[in-house]
Amino acid sequence: MIIKELRELTVPLRGNISNALVNFSEHTVSLVAVVTDVVRNGKPVTGIAFDSIGRYAQGGLLRERFFPRLLAARPESLLDASGRRFDPAKVHACAMRNEKPGGHGDRAAAVGALELAFWDLNAKLDDEPAFQTISRAHGVSRLRDDVDVYAAGGYYYPGDPCAILRDELLRYRDMGFSAFKMKIGGADLATDVARVEAALEVAGDGSRLAVDANGRFSVDEAAAYGKAMAQYGLRWFEEACDPLDFDANRRFIEGYPGAVATGENLFSAADVRNLLRFGGMRADRDIFQMDAGLSYGLTEYGRILAEMDAHGYRRAQLYPHGGHLINLHIAVGLQLGGCEAYPGVFQPFGGYCDDCVAGDGRIAPSSAPGFGLERKPELREAIGQLLA
Repeated sequence: MIIKELRELTVPLRGNISNALVNFSEHTVSLVAVVTDVVRNGKPVTGIAFDSIGRYAQGGLLRERFFPRLLAARPESLLDASGRRFDPAKVHACAMRNEKPGGHGDRAAAVGALELAFWDLNAKLDDEPAFQTISRAHGVSRLRDDVDVYAAGGYYYPGDPCAILRDELLRYRDMGFSAFKMKIGGADLATDVARVEAALEVAGDGSRLAVDANGRFSVDEAAAYGKAMAQYGLRWFEEACDPLDFDANRRFIEGYPGAVATGENLFSAADVRNLLRFGGMRADRDIFQMDAGLSYGLTEYGRILAEMDAHGYRRAQLYPHGGHLINLHIAVGLQLGGCEAYPGVFQPFGGYCDDCVAGDGRIAPSSAPGFGLERKPELREAIGQLLA
């Protein structure tokens, strides 16, 4: 079995939404394909994946560095012991040849998209959904094939901020979601407090509503927001301060009694190790949101899980960032605490396919082989262009 071709398509996100720091109207995502010489039903078996949502595409890095390294490798050097599948760890090692440690920026997302495409490919070679492939490879016994899920949205739009937010969360509730996440920090504190109270009219209880500041605040601003939010008993308060300022995270936690969440902007096991050592995170309540697609793929994510285990944290505390099908399979396959969903934003990548139906606060992947990206209607046009 050999790699016949590696492809990348830069796909723009749809819509014009903003959080406290970023407008996403210019953001793009790299959609990657691994085309093999295995033919089924007259077509080559092809692995497809992307990195995640909220960054930019990495087409230049992929075509200039990572694709050539894999294509130059001896084909058998990338296969597992059976010779019937690719070994993602060997793919990762080959892609990272001659790369210095540290500096985990867009490189981490480029390798993540590429490595995840091999997981999709392996699952298709075995004609099974990716979560089964992931469980088996990591020695995980699944207790159930669905996970806790929440609908993420609550961005800033023109118009009445409370009415718009309330209507958005009502739509998500009608889709079967019972927990939600909204943005804060993009307006003044009084406006955000009013928005939180409007969201609680739909959520019904603070335990079903999380807030996300996207690292917007200084320590003092975070403390003021934390004092205002503490009364609501929220599910968690996400990224109050800069995600790499672990001391600021610790100082915020010292003054905020509720759960906090962070990690989506940490792209390596070493970064996570420093968060665990210096960030003040608590094993009895806090949430971690590291995203394999932004962190070199599942090979590095496995190292992240090992760090969590070594420091006394539970997999139930992991809720990968991203709100898309790939992380749904990862959350089920590794039996993590749950995952996020983007049912109304970040198309064509956000949200799940039509046969992943939310109910009772949980969701399960479809039985389609691989990650099932081909089953997502919004992605069909982009996948068609990628494979044309």
